[in-house]
Amino acid sequence: MGIVGIIGGSGLTQLKNLEILWRRVVRTPYGEASGPLTFGRLAGQEVIFLARHGYGHTIPPHRVNYRANIWALHHAGVRHVIAVGAVGGIAATMVPGALCAPDQLIDYTSGRPNTFYEGGDSSVIHVDFSMPYCAQIRQRLLAAGERIAQPIVAGGTYAITQGPRLETAAEIRRIERDGGDIVGMTGMPEAVLAREIGLCYAPLALVVNPAAGKSAEPITMAAIDQVMHEGMERVRRVLAATVPLLADCPDCDCGLAVGPEALQRLHHSLFKQATVQER
Repeated sequence: MGIVGIIGGSGLTQLKNLEILWRRVVRTPYGEASGPLTFGRLAGQEVIFLARHGYGHTIPPHRVNYRANIWALHHAGVRHVIAVGAVGGIAATMVPGALCAPDQLIDYTSGRPNTFYEGGDSSVIHVDFSMPYCAQIRQRLLAAGERIAQPIVAGGTYAITQGPRLETAAEIRRIERDGGDIVGMTGMPEAVLAREIGLCYAPLALVVNPAAGKSAEPITMAAIDQVMHEGMERVRRVLAATVPLLADCPDCDCGLAVGPEALQRLHHSLFKQATVQER
């Protein structure tokens, strides 16, 4: 298998159970990633960790350089990506503290660069995004949860909003009518960029608060932080149990959504621009 990449969101700026080997700063055709790539071993397997918001959590969701992050992971040899995120719960099953492996998404973001295919050498490609997440990774996340007796909600629709503000109650009612089960701010364009570049990608979401209007209590950062602190410890255990299961993960259709010829042209266009600085 290729190296497993883990993208940490709010509350997961580091993996405490990761044996760190070295870090690398990657210069990409799209600017700098959120931080250095951290190379290490988790449960005996080689992984690369990247904190989406920076290691000091200084980058808001609408300013994350998603293209640089995904490009850097792919350039470093990552094949499978598990993307961790903190979300609000909309559906009745998505209570604070719940873990979810969603299988669909709705994108409400705007103004974020959301494709590698901008013409020129790479041409224009309309990627198949019917099923936005890798089924193989999702199955292994759920299997890992069962192995360590950690319930994970199987399936659900992840609604991605612009942020950094939280949503209004009316917006959540709209998202619920649209079919959204959880709501967060970082799931796109991360997922489609992974699909475009041929990576297998799936999220693991931690519900940290009821979405706006879903509780009589106001949403406070103190309450969110309390749930996040406890919940991310369980996320770390799930990740440690999942990574070994990806060792025998067979090839799937994620890379085929682009097509081999288009992917080869994209790789040629991007990699010829690459410079890598190690430290």
